[in-house]
Amino acid sequence: MTEPTLTIAGKPHPVDARFDVFNPSTGALAGRAPNASLADLDEAVAAAKQAFVSWSQTPDAELRAACEAVTAKIGEHAEELARLLTLEQGKPLNGLGSRWEIGGAQAWAAHTASLSLPVKLLQDDNTGRVELHRKPIGVVGSITPWNFPVMIAVWHILPALRTGNTVVIKPSPHTPLSTLRLVELMNEVLPAGVVNIVTGDDGETNLGGAMSTHPDIGKIVFTGSGPTGTRVMQSAAATLKRLTLELGGNDAGIVLPDADPKQIAEGLFWGAFLNNGQTCAAMKRLYVHDSIHDAVCEALVDYARNVPVGDGLAEGSILGPVQNRMQFDKVKRLVEDAKGRGEVLIGGTPGEGLFFPPTIVSGLANGDPLVDEEQFGPALPVIRYTDVEEAIAAANDSPNGLGGSVWSSDIEAARKLALRLECGSVWINKHGMIQPNAPFGGVKGSGIGVEFGEEGLAEYTDIQVVFS
Repeated sequence: MTEPTLTIAGKPHPVDARFDVFNPSTGALAGRAPNASLADLDEAVAAAKQAFVSWSQTPDAELRAACEAVTAKIGEHAEELARLLTLEQGKPLNGLGSRWEIGGAQAWAAHTASLSLPVKLLQDDNTGRVELHRKPIGVVGSITPWNFPVMIAVWHILPALRTGNTVVIKPSPHTPLSTLRLVELMNEVLPAGVVNIVTGDDGETNLGGAMSTHPDIGKIVFTGSGPTGTRVMQSAAATLKRLTLELGGNDAGIVLPDADPKQIAEGLFWGAFLNNGQTCAAMKRLYVHDSIHDAVCEALVDYARNVPVGDGLAEGSILGPVQNRMQFDKVKRLVEDAKGRGEVLIGGTPGEGLFFPPTIVSGLANGDPLVDEEQFGPALPVIRYTDVEEAIAAANDSPNGLGGSVWSSDIEAARKLALRLECGSVWINKHGMIQPNAPFGGVKGSGIGVEFGEEGLAEYTDIQVVFS
């Protein structure tokens, strides 16, 4: 069991109270995290504000080198971070689990380090010179979720650092341990106060709410649910904070009649069940043409039967438990409701503790809770359709718009259909395969702003135009 400390102003920061963090695979105590106070948050923000004075003036080459040093630290401690992540999050070490997440975090950090936003020359003629400069905002407040704690922390922190901002991060109370260690490692290569961390049990103190109203935090970047994102936006309005909100999705996949069920089964499964379905851009609804509906269901079930589910620390496990009781109960409720509306093809019966097997349900339609609600867990509804226009309308019939996918042997036809889906990212014959050089964000209720690439980097800056 671990009992880490906060890191504020480059030093371990003592606290008066702690809260328990449990291993979702076993229910055992994984560690005891610091339960920070509002005074601790104020100290973290003050440290970041003070560090910003010099950090914001750091030459671009030195900012890049600092981000490269952070990337190296992640690589040096990859196995330590992966095991800590598995202990608190539950995802297996192998497959698309903790080792994969830490590797992805390192790759994202490296790519972000390589980016830059040079001065843009808008005009240079006999009437004058006009330059567009990108300047850091100030203190960035990062609020991260429990599904990909290390990866998303890197998504938030590295572009802030690369553009000369400083950071205060608050991870989910379900998974604070790996982020506490990540920030501790970052502080081995960064100036004091550039990255600070506060953790709390999300009780009466409400650190996240305090961050979104804090007058000395200039931007909030939040990844999480739509309702919480709405509250963040409301509370940030008083100080006109800059916002990047990556919120929930209810991604639809559409399988066209010319697709090969056996060929696409593996991609469909991992598009839906990556991280046990606990992924914002996982495929959460699958529309399949009537002519191949049964064959696609059969191929999916055959694939699902061979995916080992177990304790995340067991080297043979490929999927683990649902991360927490609240999410488990939601998945259970939606699946129980679906049993009375459709046919459970595989799974459907909860295991011990927080284990829930990969579950595939057919015979549902828009209007059924498992189709309309974001389940964020290992349950996939497969919806039969007969006309592609019907499928497009059903896929777009959602308040969310994060991702979508089209599955077909005719790539050009699939691309044309993809452009009609109301979502920020669309994939052809795959789903959810984000990458660091491509902007990622949602439309409608799935968020504001984008992450990744130059477009995501620019979100951490204010524009200043210089006329001379």
